[in-house]
Amino acid sequence: MKRLCWLLVVLPIVLAACSNEVDIGPPQAGDGSGPAVMKPSGKLTFAVVTHGAAGDSFWAVVKNGAQQAGRDLGVKVTYQSSGDPQTQSQLIDAAVNQHVDGLAVSMANPAALKASIRHAVAAGIPVVTINSGENQSAAFGAITHIGQDEYVAGQAAGRKLKAEGLHKILCVIHEAGNVGLEQRCQGAANTFGGTVEHLQVDINDLQTAGSTIKAKLQADKSIQGVLTLNPSVAMSAVQARDDARSTAKIATFDLSTPVVHAVQNGTVLFAVDQQPYLQGYLPISFLYLYQTNRNEVGGGKPVLTGPALITKANAGQVAQLHGTR
Repeated sequence: MKRLCWLLVVLPIVLAACSNEVDIGPPQAGDGSGPAVMKPSGKLTFAVVTHGAAGDSFWAVVKNGAQQAGRDLGVKVTYQSSGDPQTQSQLIDAAVNQHVDGLAVSMANPAALKASIRHAVAAGIPVVTINSGENQSAAFGAITHIGQDEYVAGQAAGRKLKAEGLHKILCVIHEAGNVGLEQRCQGAANTFGGTVEHLQVDINDLQTAGSTIKAKLQADKSIQGVLTLNPSVAMSAVQARDDARSTAKIATFDLSTPVVHAVQNGTVLFAVDQQPYLQGYLPISFLYLYQTNRNEVGGGKPVLTGPALITKANAGQVAQLHGTR
């Protein structure tokens, strides 16, 4: 995994931290040595509203990235999340009512968020979509989308599983209605060449999810691989495989510390990393540039953060860097 090692803007900053926001004062005026930059009066406030579950390791890294961008740029960043689309739309509406200067929103369920995002755009609030909802981003009025192309990432996973000589795999979907997860499975099926069977579980009940995977592996001995789409589900799948006395290989999307270690020791074949730190850091920097200089990044195309394959060959390097980034 590559660390984000460039700075967008050099500013004096005062650091402060709390659980859900970073509040460190307004952007400072330039010293006249550089080009003139339009700077709004007062402090900029950007809201991040995601569909991530509380305590999820992936979304914790997204949050870290957003908060660090707030520190680096001297802006206020708030972060809220809900796995329920209706609640997420209400959080977006609340941010609009608070007159934030920009919104970063993940769209796992675009239809449920459509009205709220269009309301934000109509109110003059720039929106950057992140992680999911790429196909609907521009239509809803967002200035850009940041994330990985889920279908392309699925294709990368399918090719890797095919190269392992597998012929039948499970693709485990952990959030019903999440278009990005469906696209991952579809992409894998496109390049895998063998049989890809979907299995629905609930991310909020990992114990039952593990039991469901175990039962499937026990019932169908022809399954040679399990492709999970979440690191917590991946570790449940590892336990399920062992309990079922199956030889199926486990692969996953997204990273956690246990997954990185599992790839290192061969318990997990590989992980597809979409670099969530960037999905938190970049939208804050893009919104800042839009508000201070009317810069729009991407030229109408999404800004991709993945996929990057983490295998046993490079997992050791990733282990040294993984955590907050």
